[in-house]
Amino acid sequence: MPALKKIMVQDFRNIAFQEIAFSPNVNCISGNNGEGKTNLLDAIYYLSMTKSAFPAPDKYNYRYGTEAFTVTGTFAMENGLESRFSIRVSEGEKKLVRDDKPCTRLSEHIGLLPVVMVSPADIALVSDSGEQRRRLSNAVLSQMDRAYLTDIQAYNRFLAQRNKLLKDPVPDSGLLSVLDARMAAPARRIFEARARLAQDLQPVVAAYYQMISGGGESVSIEYKSDLADASLESVFQAHQERDLHLRYTVAGIQRDDFHFFMDGHPIRRAGSQGQQKSFLVALKFAQYEIMKRAYGFAPMLLLDDVFDKLDLTRIANLIGMVAGADFGQIFITDTDKARLSGIVDRITEDRAYFDTHDGVFTPAQ
Repeated sequence: MPALKKIMVQDFRNIAFQEIAFSPNVNCISGNNGEGKTNLLDAIYYLSMTKSAFPAPDKYNYRYGTEAFTVTGTFAMENGLESRFSIRVSEGEKKLVRDDKPCTRLSEHIGLLPVVMVSPADIALVSDSGEQRRRLSNAVLSQMDRAYLTDIQAYNRFLAQRNKLLKDPVPDSGLLSVLDARMAAPARRIFEARARLAQDLQPVVAAYYQMISGGGESVSIEYKSDLADASLESVFQAHQERDLHLRYTVAGIQRDDFHFFMDGHPIRRAGSQGQQKSFLVALKFAQYEIMKRAYGFAPMLLLDDVFDKLDLTRIANLIGMVAGADFGQIFITDTDKARLSGIVDRITEDRAYFDTHDGVFTPAQ
């Protein structure tokens, strides 16, 4: 399994320049809020996914006063060899290099360094629009299945063309028909992949939730799509008048959603803050488990401030499970160093500690 041996971060948010060597097992990063702990984890995520874990333009990742950033990582790969990946992002340009060879297509990199990130920002998966939940499903499926990534890119490209065509004073019906036909096959495959993902996630999320919460309530996931009962072309046909009136595509897999329930009620309304946090952690750990099964090895696990609002005993048990004999590399942040070490030291002796202050990371005991 890939393990990050060393990272070099330059001008990424509040990190001016840092070169850090990591443990192949558990890495603990402590410090006050706003010092850069999350930024380091997001730099690791960026190196894996070629984008931030948070939905914001790249310009917000530049350190103040700069116009570019670079993240470079040396990985021990599953074949026993080392590889060096480097991504540089500047205004309008993103370049990825592996072992000094430029990567011509960023999509070819996705899935090589599998990663799962758990963050307080995950609350958007419960409180915000379906776009956030689609984004999660795309991040999971794109890492495990390159064909899925190709399909979602093709569909989005055709969708942009379709929306542009709908803005014409008199849209060409023939061109619309051609686009609709070309979008149908990737849309069906995307729908089937998302439906399988929801089905696979359901029992694993439920099991992890019970482990974390210890409560009697049950949780469930329901996948909703316009393609559940119809083909994409028939969906477009049924909404043709509305599309022409509003001048954009109102139906299709870009409107898919994943609904989360607790005892049959929407968790965003029925769940307390603690219950919602427990569900979100369970969801991300289920993602970790499913990706581990698909790859045959564990992805990197980034746990950002995961202890907040959760019972420490249950979280310790949860981390103890993923830190078993076949666990991957884990990065954990917390504001309370004593709390962090109290949990991690009971799990493994093979760990590294880092103190964080103003974007500077110092090895600690």
